[in-house]
Amino acid sequence: MSTSTGGAQQDMGGFLGWVERSGNKLPDPVFLFFWLIVGLVAISVVASLTGVSALHPTKIDPATGTQQVISATSLLSAENIARLWVDMPKTFTHFHPLGYVLVVMLGAGVAERVGLFGTAMRAGVRDVPNVLLTPTVVLVGMLGNLAADAAYVVLIPLAGIIFHAAGRHPIAGIAAAFAGVSGGFSANLLPGQLDALLFGITEASVETVFGDFTANIAGNWFFIAGMTFVFLPVIWYVTDKIIEPRLGNFAPSLAAAASADDGSDRELTDDERRGLRYAGWAVLFVIALWTFFTIGPGTPLIDETASAEAQMAPFYKSLVAAFFILFLLAGWAYGKGAGTITNHRDLVKMMTGAMEDLAYYLVLAFAAAHFVAMFSWSNLGLILAVHGADFLGSTNMPAWALLTSIILVSSLLNLFVGSASAKWALIAPVMVPMLMLLGISPEMATAAYRVGDGATNIITPLMVYFPLILIFCQRWQSSFGLGSLAATMLPYSVGLLMSGLAMTILWVVLDLPLGPGASVFMPIPSSTS
Repeated sequence: MSTSTGGAQQDMGGFLGWVERSGNKLPDPVFLFFWLIVGLVAISVVASLTGVSALHPTKIDPATGTQQVISATSLLSAENIARLWVDMPKTFTHFHPLGYVLVVMLGAGVAERVGLFGTAMRAGVRDVPNVLLTPTVVLVGMLGNLAADAAYVVLIPLAGIIFHAAGRHPIAGIAAAFAGVSGGFSANLLPGQLDALLFGITEASVETVFGDFTANIAGNWFFIAGMTFVFLPVIWYVTDKIIEPRLGNFAPSLAAAASADDGSDRELTDDERRGLRYAGWAVLFVIALWTFFTIGPGTPLIDETASAEAQMAPFYKSLVAAFFILFLLAGWAYGKGAGTITNHRDLVKMMTGAMEDLAYYLVLAFAAAHFVAMFSWSNLGLILAVHGADFLGSTNMPAWALLTSIILVSSLLNLFVGSASAKWALIAPVMVPMLMLLGISPEMATAAYRVGDGATNIITPLMVYFPLILIFCQRWQSSFGLGSLAATMLPYSVGLLMSGLAMTILWVVLDLPLGPGASVFMPIPSSTS
């Protein structure tokens, strides 16, 4: 979307201006991966010729009885060139996040298209007492992450309208909603699309070094729920005590024409209310169904023959399907109640539309899949992980300090690369195995990355929805520019980063579970033949 008004075009100096100028010089994430592949090929050739190597952390050479030596392999070797061309379809289709995301989005896309997400968010914030308006908007924003794009295009402009109707500054409402949706990007009470996406990349990163590994997409469930309750009061405080006083009294004369009258704040219709009731019954049905599968006769989702720690593995693996069924049935039920679905063909069209929305992700996944795969073929990821773990181990840095540094690195990287999946695909192949060699679980590595990734979403102009949020603000104050938006969101970013760091440190020190069957620490992988 274009930001053609004068405020959007203003020249920015300082740090944020430098971020914008530097980030704009970066290529699209798809081409960023292709350029990284070119660089990776060159590095692999040099590393191979110079004999870069490391001792494999878990494998024993049966001939010598000592740790297996892993040497860097040139990606221009005959074997790797053949692997690239011959296995290209398999490399793409076996990219772990791909299946997870496609399955979840088949259901979530229906829920979004029938209007369930939008109506639920409107219902959540309308008729809320003024004293509870800010926390309600923030909470709905964080929960709205399950709806992906819908939270940005429905809730954020609606928050401005509702704040204005309550006699408060509309831009404060937009800022609070933006902070909840984007700053609290990983905070939620339920795992969702983002969990499926990130843990798919985590799974691939583990397998490059340690072989078969199945990610549990509920591996951060308790952690992200904790983030919800930590971030909510932070955003609430920043909105009411810092941002709204700074904005002052709203002057309607500064607003663009027709700023508020877009129909977003209309009353829910009887059909919409009936749709929400039907959707609620559908959600309860899915919960009851999965409860039955888990504790019912035969317990198909519990492996009673496995060890105690592995008995829940089928349940964790089923969660992708559970969320697909949950969103699909809830969306279908809402559509039938609200009249937005008339027959099964409408349902199929909506599922088709959800796949169309993933077109860019599929292109990005193709590039990321080959980068991750070729990183593995070169052995450079393993070598860097081993040497990095050795270096960090020699510093005797406590786990909380290690994870703090990862949070800060991911928050800085987020200023230049907007895509959460692209950033994680870049750093996970080294970071995850390296932390595993230091006794830190893949789930904890993923959680630390998420804290840093969300905190700076709201201050980088390279975030894809930043121009859209700017336009929402300019409806109420036509002179509101890019610098104004960044300055407004900066206190939120600082607050979320500091509270996220504190929460992570406390979580690690207390060694709290990150999710069902997921802990902060793990046994360091041992050598095997």
